Amino acid sequence: MVDFTISLFSDTETRPTLRMREVMASAEVGDEQKNEDPTINLLQERVAKFLGKEAALWFPSGTMCNLVAVKSHTRPGDAIIADWMAHIIRAESAGVALGSGVLVEPIQTERGIFSPEALEVAIERVTTVAVPYGQPVGLVCVEQTHNFGGGAVWSLDELSAISSVARARRIPVHMDGARLVNACAATGVSASEFGAQVDSLWIDFTKGLGAPIGAVLAGTKDFLSVARRYKQLFGGSMRQAGIAAAGCLYALDHHVDRLVDDHDNARILASGLAEIDGIHVRTRNPESNMVFFDVSGLDVNNDEFLLRLEKAHVRMSMTGKEVRAVTHLNVSRKDIETVIVAVRTIASGHDTCS
Repeated sequence: MVDFTISLFSDTETRPTLRMREVMASAEVGDEQKNEDPTINLLQERVAKFLGKEAALWFPSGTMCNLVAVKSHTRPGDAIIADWMAHIIRAESAGVALGSGVLVEPIQTERGIFSPEALEVAIERVTTVAVPYGQPVGLVCVEQTHNFGGGAVWSLDELSAISSVARARRIPVHMDGARLVNACAATGVSASEFGAQVDSLWIDFTKGLGAPIGAVLAGTKDFLSVARRYKQLFGGSMRQAGIAAAGCLYALDHHVDRLVDDHDNARILASGLAEIDGIHVRTRNPESNMVFFDVSGLDVNNDEFLLRLEKAHVRMSMTGKEVRAVTHLNVSRKDIETVIVAVRTIASGHDTCS
């Protein structure tokens, strides 16, 4: 197995730091399923306050947060509205359809951020077709930051405009906040300010925050009482989960402010790649920690390009026809410089050193 010295495959590949591992090993624990794990309970209290919500609920993964949130907000036969590249559509194995029996009505965008006018059109498209073919819209979903939109960030004004449309029609809004903290780092807007615009949201600790396990869903107490039942139903309840929650608490205290470094590294990477002949960078000015680029101008295809990178102990991923590079806490400024040299070597037609 190749040891990827520099992995830009995803920020999900972050490794817990030595200090985080020590904190996890010494965590106070109990039965999470019975609400008796003190470290889980502390994390839920911290996240609820951080997101400006009444309460919060621990989950083993962000995908389960989305699955349970959609189930809790909707009824079978409802429609939910989301961007066409949303994670719940493209990367969750049709979980919302299987788990909630809902129709997903997509809005096509360039970067994952849709306008209030587009939302109005989508709602009308679903609800006002000839009787008896229409169905109610049970939920509007947004993603912050938007992964397949190039790491795009919803501004507070953009999110507020969407929220106003939905609330005027009494439709709840749910935020897939997998990288919400990146959006906070990029904009200076607090998580609670973003949270005030939506009815439910969650944050993931296994991406830029660098913990190995865990996501936390937040909303009203009534909403989470429903969510707790579905968490149990879908197998999300755990026993001594405080070991994992301790890593999340450590991340909240030590890994939030440093996210700006990841964004700086992404901008340096994008700038360096843009100077290489044959490379077209879609995200020339990354909004967060993701860089998407096209190598079709080189004398190699995507698979060959990634293989040659691997020989240089650099790992990236392919999304559609583009290559994606994601910066995170295990990638340094020096690593970024090394990656740019490796790509430049491939572009020049020379083999990289293994």
